[in-house]
Amino acid sequence: MFSLQPKLPVNEEERQWVEDGFRRLKHLLGEKRMRACEVVEPTDEFFPDPFDQSEAALERIFRRVCDYMGVDRSMVELAVIPDTNDLVEMLPTYSHNSDGPAGLHFGHSTDEKPLIGIRQSLLKDPMAVVATAAHELGHVILLDGGHVSRNEEDMEPMTDLVTVYMGLGIFTANASHRYMKFQDDRREGWSVSRLGYLPEEVYGYALALFAKERGEINPKWTAHLATNVSVYFRRSVGWIEKNRSIPA
Repeated sequence: MFSLQPKLPVNEEERQWVEDGFRRLKHLLGEKRMRACEVVEPTDEFFPDPFDQSEAALERIFRRVCDYMGVDRSMVELAVIPDTNDLVEMLPTYSHNSDGPAGLHFGHSTDEKPLIGIRQSLLKDPMAVVATAAHELGHVILLDGGHVSRNEEDMEPMTDLVTVYMGLGIFTANASHRYMKFQDDRREGWSVSRLGYLPEEVYGYALALFAKERGEINPKWTAHLATNVSVYFRRSVGWIEKNRSIPA
């Protein structure tokens, strides 16, 4: 009489893209890389270093994200890019919806290492720093690793998806739509910021697929998901269980 079919938070095209993306990443990077990775959480266990918004603190975070994503830190250059720097207009960017890019990636050449730039104003937000670093290191893995061409239409969304595939999805999913309280001498309120190319709904489905592929039932790491992402994750899990739509 009444349908109990779980409602999927993504449309059919998005669902197929995520599943195809997982298949592509299995072929490019190996399934073991996804199954064996540790899910990185926003806790002192994973990021024990103090964060004082300095470049030294950024280096400590960046080094840890490199380790978690299997990238040799010595093979990547890191720079803080002033918000008004001309490089902001020149390099491939990690999308920021309000006032410019959050991160930059410049691919390697025969005599230069890949360069990752982190926008200076982002140092106020360590969660966004991790999300941005993870996305830009995804470029290092996919682009500089020769797995994906910069000309591919979905190169940037695939770079977001690889962060889920490699265990950093909590950060990129939560950063995809964030509500932050602000206060200054004259006013206070809430602001909304967005990072990346995938919406919360797609992250919810991708994270549910990630958990299912790894055989995780009610994984504890979901406690760190933002409210909307968590809702989309649970709805996706219900749909996957009902339909058993798992990439080969």
